[in-house]
Amino acid sequence: MITQIFDDFSFIFQRFGWTDFLDIILVTAIFYLLLLLVRDTEALVLLRGVFFIIILLTLITSLVDLPGFSWLISTVLPALLFAIPVIFAPEIRRALERVGRAGNVSFLTRTQDITERQRKETMSAIVKACARLSERHHGALIVLQRLQGLNEYAETGVPMDAKVTAEILLQIFYPNTPLHDGAIIIVEDKVVAASCVMPLSASGVLNRSPERTMGLRHRAALGISEVSDAIAVVVSEETGSISIAHRGKMIHRLNLERFENTLNAFFQPTEFNGGRSLLAKLTALFTPKQPEEKGKGES
Repeated sequence: MITQIFDDFSFIFQRFGWTDFLDIILVTAIFYLLLLLVRDTEALVLLRGVFFIIILLTLITSLVDLPGFSWLISTVLPALLFAIPVIFAPEIRRALERVGRAGNVSFLTRTQDITERQRKETMSAIVKACARLSERHHGALIVLQRLQGLNEYAETGVPMDAKVTAEILLQIFYPNTPLHDGAIIIVEDKVVAASCVMPLSASGVLNRSPERTMGLRHRAALGISEVSDAIAVVVSEETGSISIAHRGKMIHRLNLERFENTLNAFFQPTEFNGGRSLLAKLTALFTPKQPEEKGKGES
C-alpha cells in the first residue's frame, strides 16, 4: 500500500513542470484576491452560504443515487452563475474602482510641492482643531488626500482653496453653519472644498465594533478609505472621540498624542514624495559619482 502511494507521488512529480506550478500560483492568487475583496463585508456571509450549499449538494448527489435530483441540480446550477454578478455587485464595483484609480497615480512624475515646515504646520492645525472639536463634542469629518486624487468628491462640495488653520476648521464644523455637514478635503496645506459627499461603506467593520455611536460620519470615513488611499479623520458628535480610517480599517478612541503621532506617520516624506520626482531620484542613483577632489594639503 505504501509502495503504491510512493509510486503515485513519483508519477505525479515526474509529470509536474514549471507551467503546472505557474498555473497553481495564478489560481491561488485569484482566490486570495477574491477573499480579500469580500473580507469584512456582507458578501462573505453569502459566500459561505454558497459554498455550504455546493458542498452539501455534491455530497448528496455523489453518495446517493438520485437521478431526478441530480438532473435538477445539473440543470439549475449553471443558471445560478448568472446571479453572481448581481449578488456581489458592490464588491465587483469596488474592485474595479480601485484598479481604475490606481492608474491615476503618476509615481514617476509626482512631486511634493509642500515643504516640511508647511506639512508640520498643517498637521499641527488639524490636531489643534480636532482637540477643540472633541472637547466641544462638535462632529467633524476631515479627509486628507495622499497620492490618489479626490477631485470627483471635491466637486460635490463648496470650493474653498483656503490655507489650513485651526480657526478655519473650527468655523467650518461649528454646528448649524452652512458647511458643517459633510466632509472637507485637504490637499497638501489647503482646504480645497467643504461640505463634500463621501461614499458610504458597505462593509461590516462598524457593525462588529463595540461602539454604539458609529453614524454616517464614520461610515463615510470608512467608505472613502476603501476606495482611495486617503486618510479620514472623524470626531464623534456624541462622544467627542477621535478616529482615523485608512484602507478600510478604523482606529478608534485616539488620545491627542497618539492621534498626532499616527497622523504624522502617514505623511512622513518618502521616496515617492520627498521633494524630487522618482525619475530624478533613479537618475541620480544610477549616475556614476565623480571622485572628490583632494584638498590642497593632501598628497
